[in-house]
Amino acid sequence: MTMHQQLYIWLFVFLSAAAFFRLSHGAVTGVGTASRYGPPYLPTACAGNDQSQFPSNGLFAAAGDGLWDNGAACGTHYRVRCISSSGTHACVPGGKVVTVKIVDNARTSVSRPTAPSTIALSATAFTAIAKSSAKSLNIEFERV
Repeated sequence: MTMHQQLYIWLFVFLSAAAFFRLSHGAVTGVGTASRYGPPYLPTACAGNDQSQFPSNGLFAAAGDGLWDNGAACGTHYRVRCISSSGTHACVPGGKVVTVKIVDNARTSVSRPTAPSTIALSATAFTAIAKSSAKSLNIEFERV
């Protein structure tokens, strides 16, 4: 085997390992469900009564059991897109994506979500991607 061939093999091995490491330790992505929860939002499991935890644009969420991870989800951000719902045409046309900040645990939030879900979106975040009449959505999500 020539030196160039060995170099290409090692480069391939290195890039493959780097790609595996990125996929196994990178962003959390998936398909799940989203529900809506409304005020009152305080106190939260992440920062109690601290009003500054909420983004000024109103795009925040409470993490369901699969994302909560004993509070490690606090402060993380997720891109969320509605892909379907039990109701007809509940998703906003064009597949709008919102980025939300996790500020609470859906199971213990003061205001309970409309349905058990992967993520409970604030009223503002929910209506940005779906009709307000929808109870639950099927979503794609990605930690950013």
